[in-house]
Amino acid sequence: MKKMFMNRELSWLKFNERVLEEAETLSNPLFERLSFVSIYQSNLDEFFMVRVGSLIDQMLLGGDIRDNKTKMTPEEQLNAILPEVEKLNKRKDVIYKQIMKELEGYGIKIVDFHHISKEESEYLERYFDEEIAPLISPTIVGKRQPFPFLKNKDIYAAVVLGTKSGKEKLGIIPCTNGVFPRLIALPSTGAFILSEDIILHFLPKVFQKYYVKSKSLMRVTRNADIDADALYDEDLDYRDFMQELIKKRKKLAPLRLELSREMDGEIVDMLCDFLDVDSKLVFRNRGPMDLSFVFQLQDSFRKIPELFYEKRTPQKSPQFVSGRSILEQIREKDKLLSYPFESMRPFLTMLREAANDDDVVSIKMTLYRVAKHSKIVEALIEAAENGKEVLVLVELKARFDEENNIEWSRRLEDAGCRVIYGLDGYKVHSKLCLITKKTEEKVEYYTQVGTGNYNEKTARLYTDLSLMTAKVEIGLEAAKVFQALAMGETVDSAEYLLVAPKCLQNKVIAMIEEEISRAKAGEPAYIGLKMNSLTDKKIMEKLSEASCAGVKIDMIIRGINCLIPGIEGKTENITVRSIVGRFLEHSRIYIFGTEGREKVYIASADFMSRNTLRRVEVAAPVYDEDIKMRLKEMFAIMLKDNQKARTENRRGEYFLVQETEKAPLNAQEFFYAQAYAGVEQA
Repeated sequence: MKKMFMNRELSWLKFNERVLEEAETLSNPLFERLSFVSIYQSNLDEFFMVRVGSLIDQMLLGGDIRDNKTKMTPEEQLNAILPEVEKLNKRKDVIYKQIMKELEGYGIKIVDFHHISKEESEYLERYFDEEIAPLISPTIVGKRQPFPFLKNKDIYAAVVLGTKSGKEKLGIIPCTNGVFPRLIALPSTGAFILSEDIILHFLPKVFQKYYVKSKSLMRVTRNADIDADALYDEDLDYRDFMQELIKKRKKLAPLRLELSREMDGEIVDMLCDFLDVDSKLVFRNRGPMDLSFVFQLQDSFRKIPELFYEKRTPQKSPQFVSGRSILEQIREKDKLLSYPFESMRPFLTMLREAANDDDVVSIKMTLYRVAKHSKIVEALIEAAENGKEVLVLVELKARFDEENNIEWSRRLEDAGCRVIYGLDGYKVHSKLCLITKKTEEKVEYYTQVGTGNYNEKTARLYTDLSLMTAKVEIGLEAAKVFQALAMGETVDSAEYLLVAPKCLQNKVIAMIEEEISRAKAGEPAYIGLKMNSLTDKKIMEKLSEASCAGVKIDMIIRGINCLIPGIEGKTENITVRSIVGRFLEHSRIYIFGTEGREKVYIASADFMSRNTLRRVEVAAPVYDEDIKMRLKEMFAIMLKDNQKARTENRRGEYFLVQETEKAPLNAQEFFYAQAYAGVEQA
């Protein structure tokens, strides 16, 4: 019988392949296609730093550590991953070349020394001599010059140098120093060259006492899989400890080596020895090793509109009336904001209003990732300075955002906020805000629960949901969550909210069991789930049981999905779709039950064991019938997407939804059209 589980890492690679497919999609504007190539590459960098790093750590630990779904060992997983990466990277290089060829029609070129004029070559030599050569720091590896430390993801030029005596030496030059620009414009309009290509070309001018035998650009990816909780010393200040941890992560062992050119096998082996990298983790890149320059290039050509998506701006939500108190409007009726289609402004206004309301006694909030220049944090600081009690949990273990969070935590503390830094053994990933207002008559609670971070930048790029309610029962349970966090604990029970790690997974399973019971009794039964990833084995087994009982299950899962749909006797009543489009799908919606009795939630949690068992997450029930209807309609529209949706078959393969007989429907564009229409009607 066919297995119903897919390995997590292989499923992730299938997601990144879907990102790459968007770069291949001819209906996407050229610069947007180029962005998808860059996103594919940065996704893959993080995959190696975290997931491959974890597998290598497990291999070093030895023992019989196996994936609990497929029973694959770490080595088996690595051996399955690498050929897929090799195949996808070759595809990425071809796509990049095709896109750049098409951009030439607009006078936009990234050139090399094989495709420039003599005058341009002379210009670049002068540029190298005057602007680059004085700023580089070459090294020749030898007894007195040990192999240098290579920074994570920085680009270096490696050169094999010949001597008159016949000996070979290895030279290395850092190409990433932040002093000279990466993208260098040639005198001819629209043509650019990358600084690392200039350095590589003019290596003979640097090593004049030698002759160049072979050369290549190279880039190292270092392991970032580091367990903060396992290393924490209670005698240390936690913020100082996290700063030291960030420094340590930057120096962790290399695990991948990328080269831009073929080099002699002995040289590659020598580099692997110096870096202690397994030779099977050496990759050849035929395009640029770092595509972050794409966004700088785009900024230079915004004046050509057909190269970009049509401009979209988050719209004013018709639920809110200008000039009236936001808190008052929430007290009258629950509100839902849908990003990026609707503006985040009402939430920001609510925080500022609370900061200056004499009756507001406290604001409590969890912060996981925030913008570099955060208006949200500024509002919290203003509230503290106005004498409010402000409690903020800043999660310092938000991977790759630790430094930003450390800086904000200092500013919050300086303003008089009470700042706590997460819990031992758990990340706090919930998106929860509680405003408490005390009047002469009563205490009022205003609770906001979101699916995404309190980040003004990502609110324009990610699809997320933000529920705001004045329901007392929700406010009291939110207060219970914050009380537990303040004491370094987790909530043991909750009646209304679903709160991981102790009362989310079990409640989800109970709701699945309710649908199983309905189906077995011959009644209609339904489950609809939208999230980023599904890996929790306990939940997946229960979903399979529900499918076997006859429960219809629709899942919209952008990224990793370890439960293969459509397998007879196991998952035949489950459908899986993935939407990869202009905006990153990030909202989480849970629907349990058929019309008239359905329970609808929005949540910060994916169904991954890390979310359900090792993080503090919050899912909020939707009681307002209008909002409930809106969420169900949104879910239905996403199920009908036939432009950016891909469906997964019983072999675990994804295919674009082919419904040529139906009118084209891009869910994200549909929601933006709705948002614009809502403003026009208001």
